[in-house]
Amino acid sequence: MLPTYAPKYAPATSRRETAVDVLSDVMGTERRLLEELVNVMQKQRAAVASDDLQALDDSVFATYRVLATLGEARRRRKSVNRLLGEAEDMNVNDLEEILGDRATPDVIAARNALQDAAVSLSREVDTNKQVLRSAMDNGNDYVQKLFGAPQPTATYVAPHATSASAALRPTTARLTPAMVPTAPRFLDRSV
Repeated sequence: MLPTYAPKYAPATSRRETAVDVLSDVMGTERRLLEELVNVMQKQRAAVASDDLQALDDSVFATYRVLATLGEARRRRKSVNRLLGEAEDMNVNDLEEILGDRATPDVIAARNALQDAAVSLSREVDTNKQVLRSAMDNGNDYVQKLFGAPQPTATYVAPHATSASAALRPTTARLTPAMVPTAPRFLDRSV
């Protein structure tokens, strides 16, 4: 007789998960991934502040990894939305209205936590954009000072010439063969 590999202890009550329970679980997974992205953004900011290029590179890799996993979680949520008989891109803001009596307190709590994590991530991303932009500007200033490059100045100068003299201005544009007339216009009968 062959041995079986079934668990020794079966759960006392078998719980059959409904699509609403799975939706709550999926939103919880998305929330955890968004919170992980918040942590990555904070580590990225710390790496910029300490000029740690390796940590910055690691944070970029971690961002891609988390975003790929988040994409999978969103695809899973779309599948659950279809199981619920709703549109794949069901708006979580309208969860109570869409699900009606099926909207359990767990689903609403998971939705609220997901929205809070999304708002937090949005703030972190905005902060990182500002920090990275400032770091790039500081780096550019440093390089310009290091190599003695002149500071950029405004390059636009309003034209002082009249329209007649502007028409007589020499051009540096090169003529292409299509632009060079081959026959006087009045002799060309194809027109």
